[in-house]
Amino acid sequence: MKTKKKTAEVSLSPEALEEEQRIRRAFKDKDWAEIKGSNSWMIFKVMSEFVEGLEKLAKIGPCVTIFGSARVKPSNPYYKMADEIAYQLVQHGYGVITGGGPGIMEAGNRGANRAKGKSVGLNIYLPHEQKGNIYIDPDKLITFDYFFVRKVMFMKYSQGFIVMPGGFGTLDELTEALTLIQTKKIGRFPIVLVGKSFWKGLLDWWKKVLVTDKMINEEDLDLFNLVDTPEEAVRVIDDFYSKYLLSPNF
Repeated sequence: MKTKKKTAEVSLSPEALEEEQRIRRAFKDKDWAEIKGSNSWMIFKVMSEFVEGLEKLAKIGPCVTIFGSARVKPSNPYYKMADEIAYQLVQHGYGVITGGGPGIMEAGNRGANRAKGKSVGLNIYLPHEQKGNIYIDPDKLITFDYFFVRKVMFMKYSQGFIVMPGGFGTLDELTEALTLIQTKKIGRFPIVLVGKSFWKGLLDWWKKVLVTDKMINEEDLDLFNLVDTPEEAVRVIDDFYSKYLLSPNF
């Protein structure tokens, strides 16, 4: 006589149980066609982007993200600098992640490709149809609909950020990283601002207004480094890990 195997019961905390019940209530008595025709469908689109991103990037290895303007042309000194930074990062054992588009992003992928290293692009669908640049490894291009999902991937799979001159998008990515580190939502990693003359006005305002008015602490300004050359930028990344990986509190 065969006996039925008992299914192991998972003991959930009250908080986890309430969360599960809340999810069950949200989808109770709804069929698939109804879900597809409702706002709830967005949840599944978001989930699919997370799943694709997590699965493709899970085994990517140590990478540094290069942020910066999509509007910069190859003749621009910052384009050339981003290309060289990426090239040197690969020589130091890192892959390179960018936003996948033109400008500084293209320069970062170009430098990584030139050094025969990992060249990753996390692209975003935009009204003007931004396309992935030609220097991204074919199997390492992911295109997202949602900026917030894309930013999670940058934060989760980057060992450091190189922040070149850029506009609102670059500032958004920079302040997102600083906020998460400041509030200890993620562990600290190196953030390097490249171009002292470009960043001077913003940093002066942070010091004179944000610190003076106690909107941030003065030590929050230690969460990033300011450099002017590719060699300095790469050295900050290397020095950070040489120092912190030896620390028992890292």
